[in-house]
Amino acid sequence: MTATLLDDATQARVVAAYLKRHPEFLSEYPELAAKLTMPRGQGAVSSLAVYQLQSLREKNAELERQLAELIGIAAENEKLMERVHALTVALLRASTTEVTARTVVARLSADFHTEQVRLLLFGDQPPLPRADWLQQVAGGMAALPEFAEFLHKNEPVSGRLSAEKLARLFGADAGQIRSAALMCLGDCGMLAIGSADPDRFQPGMGTLFLKMIAATITAALARSRDIA
Repeated sequence: MTATLLDDATQARVVAAYLKRHPEFLSEYPELAAKLTMPRGQGAVSSLAVYQLQSLREKNAELERQLAELIGIAAENEKLMERVHALTVALLRASTTEVTARTVVARLSADFHTEQVRLLLFGDQPPLPRADWLQQVAGGMAALPEFAEFLHKNEPVSGRLSAEKLARLFGADAGQIRSAALMCLGDCGMLAIGSADPDRFQPGMGTLFLKMIAATITAALARSRDIA
């Protein structure tokens, strides 16, 4: 006899008997337990009410954890936006390529707490002061075949770079770099940020702020060259 032919009372007894034989049923279907209505009073059924309450508490705790995480991310993003804005304002004041380059490195080091910064500038521009953080690449993109694919895509990358690329970017300090972020500055050059922390820059991290920083620096460098 199928369940559709049983009256309500009989069906209820069948369900009750099934639950008695399978007490783990509600643990496999927690969403059902949360929807059940329990009678008031004491007794064996109170354990199910306790389960429902515990289930709701766990869900609320998870929602609170997720909310706290989102608030933390929003606060960190707000700080990053303020730093990017400060970098933009500082670069607007720069009138020469040298001042622009020094401003980039100084701001990234101070405001973004970067350990190693390398700025590679393309083209036959007037010689700039010698500094560990600055490289002038007269041959432009063609002089950096190991970065050809990266420069072609024109998208920031982050994570671990090959020993060859690290040596080209950071020279004697390459052995200290465990993770890095690399940004293309269009026809102006490249910007690399290195860290001794292997988790500082990861392949899966968002690149929005890296793109914003790269766009700001590219515009500032192009502007300084036009002024010169």
